[in-house]
Amino acid sequence: MRRRRLLFSLLLVAAAGLGTAAAPSQPAAAAPAPLDGIIPAPASVRPGGDSYTLGAGTRIRVPGGSDEARRIAGYLAGMLRPATGYGLPVTTEDGRDGLVLRLGGTGTKSLGAEGYRLTSSGRAVTISAGRPAGLFHGVQTLRQLLPGALEKRAGQQPGPWRIAGGTIADSPRYPYRGAMLDVSRHFFTVDQVKRYIDQLAMYKINKLHLHLSDDQGWRIAIASWPKLATYGGSTQVGGGKGGYYTKDDYREIVRYAASRYLTVVPEIDMPGHTNAALASYAELNCNGQAPPLYTGTNVGFSSLCVPKKVTYDFIDDVIREIAALTPGRYLHIGGDEAHSTSHEDYVTFMDKVQPVVAKYGKTAIGWHQLTGAHPAKGAVAQYWGYDATGAAERQQVADAAQNGTGLILSPADRAYLDMKYDKNTPLGLHWAGYVSVQRSYEWDPGTYLNGAPEDSVLGVEAPLWSETLSTSAHIEYMAFPRLPGIAELGWSPANTHDWPSYRERLAAQGPRWDALGINYYRSPEVPWPAK
Repeated sequence: MRRRRLLFSLLLVAAAGLGTAAAPSQPAAAAPAPLDGIIPAPASVRPGGDSYTLGAGTRIRVPGGSDEARRIAGYLAGMLRPATGYGLPVTTEDGRDGLVLRLGGTGTKSLGAEGYRLTSSGRAVTISAGRPAGLFHGVQTLRQLLPGALEKRAGQQPGPWRIAGGTIADSPRYPYRGAMLDVSRHFFTVDQVKRYIDQLAMYKINKLHLHLSDDQGWRIAIASWPKLATYGGSTQVGGGKGGYYTKDDYREIVRYAASRYLTVVPEIDMPGHTNAALASYAELNCNGQAPPLYTGTNVGFSSLCVPKKVTYDFIDDVIREIAALTPGRYLHIGGDEAHSTSHEDYVTFMDKVQPVVAKYGKTAIGWHQLTGAHPAKGAVAQYWGYDATGAAERQQVADAAQNGTGLILSPADRAYLDMKYDKNTPLGLHWAGYVSVQRSYEWDPGTYLNGAPEDSVLGVEAPLWSETLSTSAHIEYMAFPRLPGIAELGWSPANTHDWPSYRERLAAQGPRWDALGINYYRSPEVPWPAK
C-alpha cells in the first residue's frame, strides 16, 4: 500500500512537470498608452478606472446622427479597420458601450469651437464636443492612445487594442495653429499636399498656409491673367518643369483640408518675390520689359511697379479670383524682403492693397514688415524674425501689436522647418542658424516678443520653405520631429511645456511614423525606441 501511494505521488509530480512544460507562462500584455502621453499635451488629464479594449463586437455610435458626426465616425472606422480587422459598424443608435462620438450635450459649450472631452472606461470610450472640429481633434487623441501598429495598412495586426481609463478635457491655447508649405520654389502635387495635410491633422494643426507665388514660380491659375500659371509656373528652383494648380485642383486642396478641419490660407507675395509674374507680363514692369524666368535662390531683387495703375488692376483681379475660391477668413499678401522697393513706395503699395483684400471679404495677413507701413484695422502680422533681428525692428512689431495688430509667431530660428538640424543635415538652409528639436520646442509664444501684449498673439506657424526640398520624403525629413513641437506650443497650456517629458512623448511617436512610412529624422536628442 505504501508503495502504491509513493508511486501515485511520483506520477503526480511527473504530471505537474509535464503540465508546466506544456503551458509556459505568457508575457503580460503591454499596458495601454497613458492619457498624458500624447502630443499636443492635453489641457487636463484625470487617469483612473478600467481600460477599454477594442474588440470584434465594438460599434461606433453617433447619437443624434448629425451629418458631420457621422462623417467623422466614418473617418474613424476607416482608420481602425485595416489593422484591427474588425467591422466596427457605425450606428446612430444611442448606447453605453463601444466608441461613442457625441456632438453637443451637457458641458460641451465650455470646450469652445475646437475642444473635446474623452472619457474611457471598461465599457466605452466617449468623445464629446460642442463643434465638429472638437470631435475630430478628439479622434486624433484616441488614435494616439492606441498602439502605433494601428497605422499599418498591410493587413491585420495582432493588437491588443486597449485605451487607458480616465478622462481628458482639452481645448487649444491659441486659435491659429498653422503650417506653411512653399509650393513656389519647388512645386508639389495635389496628392503631396494632401499627404502633408493628413500629417498636420494628427497634431491638431488647423491652418495650411500655401505660399503660391514667388520669383521661381506662380502656382495658381488666374483666368484674367492666364500666363501667370502657364508661363510663370513653368519652372522651379534648379530649372525643373514646375507646375501649377488649376482652379479645380485648388478647390480639391481646400475641400480635403476642410475634411481634416484645416483652413487654407493662400499667399500671393508682393510687391517683392514677384519675378514669375513680372516675367509673364511685361506691363507689370516699370520699364515695360519682361525679365527672364528665374530658377535661382536669391531674394530681394524683384518688385511690382508701384506707380502704375495696371499693377492695382492686376492685384484686384488676382485677389478677387483667389478670394472667391477660398472660404477661409485670411488671405496672405506677403510683404517681406522687398529690397527693390523704396520705403515710400512700400508704404504706398500696402496702403492700396490692404483695402482690396477687405473689399473681397478677407482679412489681410502680411509678413511682419507690414508693421513698417500702416497695418489696416484687423490686419495680422506674421513675425519671422530671430535672435539676430534688430531691437528697432522687434519694437516696431511690438508697437503695432499694442495698437491692435494681431500676431502670428514664426521665429526663423525656432519655427522654420527648412533650417538644418545641425551642420551635417543634408537638406535645408542655415542662415538663421541650426535649429535642433529641443531649440524648436523650448520657447513660449506668450512671452517671446518683448513688449507685445500676450493677447495680441493669435498663435504660431511652422513655415517650410522649399529651396532644397522637392519630394514628400524631403518635406517629412525636415518637418518631423520638429512639427509636433510647434503644434504643442500652439495647442497646450504653457505649464505643460517641459523638454524632458516632451522628448519621451516624442520618442513614442516613432513607431507610429514608421508604420505610416514617414521619413523622419531620428534626432540624437530623442530616445527613440529600437526598431
